[in-house]
Amino acid sequence: MAPGKKKGGTGGSSAGRRKGRSPSRKKAERKLGRSLHHIVPGEDVSIRSFLIHGKFRTEAWDFSHHVVPPISSTSTYRLDSAERGAMGFYDFADPLKSKFEKSPIFIYERLDEPTRSMLEEDLATAEGGEMALCFSSGMGAIASTLLAVLQTGDEVIAHKTLYGCTFSLLNNWFPRWGISVKYVDLVKDPDPTPHFGPRTRIVYFETPVNPNLEIVDIAAVVKAVKEENKKRRSKGKIRTVVDNTFASPACQRPIELGVDLVVHSLTKSISGFGTELGGAVVGPKNLESDIILARKDLGTPLSSKSAWSILVYGLPTLDLRMRRAEKTAMQVARFLEDHPKVEKVYYPGLPSFPWKKTARAQMRGFDGKFAPGSVIYFTTVGYRKRPGEASCKFVNTIASEAYAITLAVSLGQIRTLIEKPGSMTHAVVPPEVQEAGGIDPEGIRLAIGLEEPEDLIRDLDRALSKI
Repeated sequence: MAPGKKKGGTGGSSAGRRKGRSPSRKKAERKLGRSLHHIVPGEDVSIRSFLIHGKFRTEAWDFSHHVVPPISSTSTYRLDSAERGAMGFYDFADPLKSKFEKSPIFIYERLDEPTRSMLEEDLATAEGGEMALCFSSGMGAIASTLLAVLQTGDEVIAHKTLYGCTFSLLNNWFPRWGISVKYVDLVKDPDPTPHFGPRTRIVYFETPVNPNLEIVDIAAVVKAVKEENKKRRSKGKIRTVVDNTFASPACQRPIELGVDLVVHSLTKSISGFGTELGGAVVGPKNLESDIILARKDLGTPLSSKSAWSILVYGLPTLDLRMRRAEKTAMQVARFLEDHPKVEKVYYPGLPSFPWKKTARAQMRGFDGKFAPGSVIYFTTVGYRKRPGEASCKFVNTIASEAYAITLAVSLGQIRTLIEKPGSMTHAVVPPEVQEAGGIDPEGIRLAIGLEEPEDLIRDLDRALSKI
């Protein structure tokens, strides 16, 4: 790839790059009847094909002869002149003024770089947002996004059950910055209107909820927030932020239901192979500058190498992996539900699932069909006098004797993973808060991978027989 081809670096204008298109590309565009640069997923091509090919032509990087997008592997970029360097730094010195109205000049990887930009374009399309920004982790995305929107004195309304590290961020750090948090049960009552205060600025929740798979009615929350915002001036409006990690865009797209911002741990289903750590936020263009500034100053951008792996391997296979994992998850959930050593099973695809009506309404794949995801939450039979004993024995047996199931945190990988949320991913949450949030001491989170269901069931059956 010639240096002059990449967006902004030392190359010329985008118009100049357009003039440099090969005759074969011009011919292909004429044959298609419209510019391949303006392909519309869902109209000109299916979203599944788009996630494999991305934009046929992107301003992030002109790679006319590459079948697989190239990786950028440089921490700094050559500049033609001091004046050009000054132009580039102007955008990042105060993006609130520049608004990134033109393609930024590549200067330094922490500010912007082409591989990450290509991934962001495709993620925005997958979630149905105007823009996407990628971060070094899911928590980097959550923290940077919330801090970009909030200021001292503001209030967050959050669902009572959250991922452990998100709970820690809101409880341990936000009070230090003068940001208050109010926890409410958005599953029981998705109308947060009675809890709104004059400084409420964000309603934050996960759905499905980590780890117990509660389903928050997205449309109901959005409706309540929009009604409240009719009474408020622009600066005082409330934004909805949803963590869509458990579902992924292959199973749910909250922006289509009116949500303002969607956050992800890219580490999970979108990456898919357990090799990359990353996070993302997808939302409206008018918040891009604020979040870019937060990402720059907090130092939380996704590395180019991780971006490349997710762009080339993770996102293109997301839908295929999720559809396979769902089929297996359904078989495993049925097995667990029928087992005498299992007390309760929560999986959106089961008829017994408590929030099945809401799940079926909002958890939809790219084809519009119900998409229950790949995570199961279940509890083993009682032993209430010594909470956690049976589940610990079960999980330890899996760890030492199972072949197809691995004791490890995370989810959405090709390998099936199992963990005990109460003492692992949600250990930072006090026991009384766990109990109030529906996290059972016997609770087990099973994240289904791509193994054969018979192999997973065999491992589970053997471990259950020993408790």
